[in-house]
Amino acid sequence: MAIDMDIAAPRSGARPAGHAGPIQTTEFLAHGRIRLALHQLRPASQPDAHPLLLLHGLGESHAAHPAFTHEGWPGAVHALDFTGHGQSSIPAGGGYSCEVLMGDVDIALAHLGPATVCGRGLGAYIALLIAGGRPELVLGALLLDGPGMAGTCSASTPYIPLVDTTQPAPPDPFAIAELATDARPPEYASHFARLATRHSPLPHPIAICSRERPPWLRAVADLLDCPSLTPTDAMHTFATASRHATTP
Repeated sequence: MAIDMDIAAPRSGARPAGHAGPIQTTEFLAHGRIRLALHQLRPASQPDAHPLLLLHGLGESHAAHPAFTHEGWPGAVHALDFTGHGQSSIPAGGGYSCEVLMGDVDIALAHLGPATVCGRGLGAYIALLIAGGRPELVLGALLLDGPGMAGTCSASTPYIPLVDTTQPAPPDPFAIAELATDARPPEYASHFARLATRHSPLPHPIAICSRERPPWLRAVADLLDCPSLTPTDAMHTFATASRHATTP
């Protein structure tokens, strides 16, 4: 996959309201005509540790991640603003899908290299997709509760959302309308979970740390037969196991 990357010079950022810590740098990566904002929230405390990439929920941005989602992580901590969210650019006329957002994460991973991915809500579903689509780059995926977790499991009934274009953006009102009702068939989600488990360097690359269990996530949990973990336990496992898995 060819990646067109336009990286702006890093800049210092002010601390957003409610954010757990200051942004150290912000870089901009090109995904087609979209300019993606990739924020480094914290530098690595251990130079040889791989990074953590945070994916926010529907309608959120990098500023929404609670501190517990990255406390104690030994590598650098990054957070991506999806297309139409935060400081990333907004496409004209919508056209959002979870696969488009998976492409956003693919661009970020091509820039960062192998990383553990932690997603909230909508970001949890995207984390699952990218874990199956890029198993060699995703060193563990944590799935957490958050906005936009459920979507819909109906792929046969068309739904045309009514978009209020007078709403302030970001987030793009087209993104809210289209991604809140995107189809997430359980079989489709299970396919990506199966790809992740077959091709990941880790024995258990997906950690379900959520209380909400929409049909797509129940299907993944049944397939993997994995117990629920706390985010802290899952992160410790991925931070430790991934270093060993990637060591020649």
